[in-house]
Amino acid sequence: MNLILTDIKQDKAVWQQIGALYKTAFPPDERAPFWLLRRRVKQGRAQILVAYDAKKLVGFTYLVIYRDLVYLFYFAIDSEMRGQGYGSAVLQALRQEFPGRRIFLAREQLDEQAENAEQRRSRHEFYLFNGFCDWPCQIKEASVIYDVMGMGGDNITPAEYQALIDSWGGSLLRRLIDMRVLAK
Repeated sequence: MNLILTDIKQDKAVWQQIGALYKTAFPPDERAPFWLLRRRVKQGRAQILVAYDAKKLVGFTYLVIYRDLVYLFYFAIDSEMRGQGYGSAVLQALRQEFPGRRIFLAREQLDEQAENAEQRRSRHEFYLFNGFCDWPCQIKEASVIYDVMGMGGDNITPAEYQALIDSWGGSLLRRLIDMRVLAK
């Protein structure tokens, strides 16, 4: 494995590949409009880092960065490349890219009744294996409530999350879409 994590800038062909992976990796109720994600990157309000191995796109991370916070908003590895260590390598590269910062993510809640209960359990174990821990809060984004996992410091506060979301989407977006931290 020769993983390279790089910023893609505005390469149209790579954006198309990421868009296709994005649509297959995340269910519709968990996807923000792709045009909005792309616009926020172009505006400097978010960053996409793409993982390559020998010029083959392996996956991507979509990050919202605010002060010492790095929100791993979206993280996907191509389905053909999963289980080969790429996900762990990407997370290791992120820790090196953002030393001393709190990296956190919103993960589907563990629910034995969910259709994808095993996938949720596996994903939780993957993040634990890679140094994340469960933080004592949840994030509500639109109609979905997620559990929060993070590394590199203390739990995110509701005020910090609101400031991060405002820096990414603006207060108007926050008023249109309910995005907030909930006590667990």
